[in-house]
Amino acid sequence: MNSLRGSFSWLLAGAMVLGATSAGAQTPPNGSGIVDAPVANSRAAAPSVPAGVPSGPTAKDGTPASQEITLQKLVAIALERNPAIKSAAERFQAQRARAPQARALPDPMVSGGWMGNITPFSVQKGDPSSYRGLTVSQAFPFPGKLGLRGKIADREAEAGHWEYEQTRRQVVADVKTAYYAYFYDSKAIEITGKNKDLLQKLESIAEARYRVGKGIQQDVLRAQVEVARIDQKLIVLEQEEDAARARLNTLLYRDPESPLPLPAPVNAADFHESLEDLYAMAHANDPGLERDKRRIESNQYTVDLAQKAYKPDFDVAYSYEQRPDMQDMHGVMVGINIPVFFRSKQREGVIEASHGLNAARREFDDRLTEVNFEIKQQYLAATAARNLMNLYSKAIVPQSSLALESSMSAYEVGKVDFLSMLDNFIYVLDYEVNYYQELSNFETALARMEPLVNTDLTE
Repeated sequence: MNSLRGSFSWLLAGAMVLGATSAGAQTPPNGSGIVDAPVANSRAAAPSVPAGVPSGPTAKDGTPASQEITLQKLVAIALERNPAIKSAAERFQAQRARAPQARALPDPMVSGGWMGNITPFSVQKGDPSSYRGLTVSQAFPFPGKLGLRGKIADREAEAGHWEYEQTRRQVVADVKTAYYAYFYDSKAIEITGKNKDLLQKLESIAEARYRVGKGIQQDVLRAQVEVARIDQKLIVLEQEEDAARARLNTLLYRDPESPLPLPAPVNAADFHESLEDLYAMAHANDPGLERDKRRIESNQYTVDLAQKAYKPDFDVAYSYEQRPDMQDMHGVMVGINIPVFFRSKQREGVIEASHGLNAARREFDDRLTEVNFEIKQQYLAATAARNLMNLYSKAIVPQSSLALESSMSAYEVGKVDFLSMLDNFIYVLDYEVNYYQELSNFETALARMEPLVNTDLTE
């Protein structure tokens, strides 16, 4: 790029000389190279940054000039504030509170009454059948039923924990995905703004040569078309950047219109895991699989409980009777329920629980296939993006830069027309943007695998 910068500056100087010989010709500003040209101010001013996000003096585009927002900072804010994470945590705590309830005995029953006069608790003297009475009863499920209900509640709570963990990991992955999109959009706007400045300078060169009779009008028109095309790209990129910023703000539980500092630079992660390693890591760590395992165990206990429904429950009662002028009486009663309607009740309950168990097993199988596909898909995406990054950085960009430098030199001596040089110029600029697009795609693919493998794959 340094040699390109020199060639381009030499070309601009020549254009200035040509422009000076033509009345009314505009002298283009000094070029500073493809990489170092200033960025056009294309972003609207924004209000001050709220608490929780780094702030500082704002640049002309309304973004903090002295600080950049890091991915780690955004993840920390999301973990603290995201409502989806808080909701999942509350559901988990609610499920944990069910286990003690499931293990508890039914509430005892206390009843009182009298037999005698209509007046409350008034008895008839001399009548042995007249009394005041108090009865206390307690139901006892068949041994093992309460334990099974407790185990079911425990497994449901554990499943709730893994749902919470899945939500937490997914929010982190969503923040990273939005951040990488925000980084690409910001970088593309920066590069495209520089491209626009340089294209406008090329347009001035073409116009100056045309005015002194050393160029053709087609060169001027083509340069103007390319400047308009850059304007089109900037409109799309700014819209995408606004969408990425709004997505990040939403994940941070902030107003979508809240400003954000520009993203910190992103470096390609050192990704070396094989596909087989990723499969093994996902099978051992995916929260969805862990959740479904707990649900299978819960449904197995539900089947066991349904089978125990054939066993009778017990009811034990103690009664006390106070009789006037006679000795008090005490009584104990024991009762059981008889499952006489087992064909339409208990048997159907076992069938229902068995189908629920089979459904839970199929859900686990379905989740496993989804995990395998997602790992495969993102692994291929990451591999392709990394290969393209290497291709751009080690082959395409250097070679296209050399081609541009050569065409500039040839254009200076009249061996190459303006349109050929302009094409090479556009190729170099597009390839630079494409490199950052693939860098964003690479990091995004890794971020989408992280919830499944429970490992930080990104930088």
